[in-house]
Amino acid sequence: MEDDESANSDFDSHIEEEEEEEIPWISWFCALKGNEFFCEVDEEYVQDEFNLTGLSAMIPFYEYALDMILDLESPGEENLTDEQQQMVEAAAESLYGLIHARFILSARGMKLMEEKYSQGSFGRCPRVMCCGQSVLPVGQSDIMRESSVKIFCPKCDEIYFPRSSKHKGLDGAFWGTTFPHLLLLSCPELVVARSKFFYVPRIYGFRIHRSAFTHKAEEESKAVSRDVQPGMHQPALPVPDFPLPPQRPGESS
Repeated sequence: MEDDESANSDFDSHIEEEEEEEIPWISWFCALKGNEFFCEVDEEYVQDEFNLTGLSAMIPFYEYALDMILDLESPGEENLTDEQQQMVEAAAESLYGLIHARFILSARGMKLMEEKYSQGSFGRCPRVMCCGQSVLPVGQSDIMRESSVKIFCPKCDEIYFPRSSKHKGLDGAFWGTTFPHLLLLSCPELVVARSKFFYVPRIYGFRIHRSAFTHKAEEESKAVSRDVQPGMHQPALPVPDFPLPPQRPGESS
C-alpha cells in the first residue's frame, strides 16, 4: 500500500515538473496568433555573433533583448522598471524579426519556410484568376518601420495585403525584399507557370474595346477646352476609377 502511495506521489511530482517547465521564448513567440508567417530560428544561429552583425546599433536594450530570446537571465534585469521591461519585450520581438529575415535566407531557414509554403501557411492569392495559388511573405523594404509585410504570388508576380488584420501589422523588414525570389530560384520545383488568364470587362456579353475609354476622355477634354477662356488654368482630366482592360496582340488602340 505504501509502495503504491509512493509511486503515485512520484508520478504527481513528475507531472508538476513538466507543467512548470517553460516553453522556449522562440517557440512561444512563433506560436502566438498572428505570427504564423514566422518560422522558428535555430538557437545555434542566434548564438553565432557573426549572424547578428550590425543589429546591436539598431535595437535598444540589445543585450537584454538577446538574452530574452535565448531564455537567459540578464545581469541587473531585476532593476528594470515596468516601462523598461515592456521596452525590452518590444525590442526582443524586433530583434527576433531582424534575425529571422537573415535566417530565412540560409539553407536551413529556406527549408523551414518551404515546408510552411507547401502547407499553405502563408495563405492564398486573392486574385481570382490565380485559382488559390499559395503565396509567400515579402517586404517592400529591408528597413524597419517603412512598410508592413505583404504576400507575393508567384503565379501573377503581384503583391497583396495579407487577409488577416493581425498580419497587416507585421513589419515587412522581418522577411525582407529578397526571400521569396531567392527561395524560388533555389527550389525550381516550386516555380509555377505564370497565369495567362485575366478578367475582361463586358457589357451585355460584348467585350469593351479599350478605345471606348480613351474616346470618352478625348470628348471630355474637348468640352473642357471649349469652356476654358484664354488665360484661364485648364483643370486636369478625370481619371477613370477602374482599370483599363489590357490590349490584345494585334488590337489597335
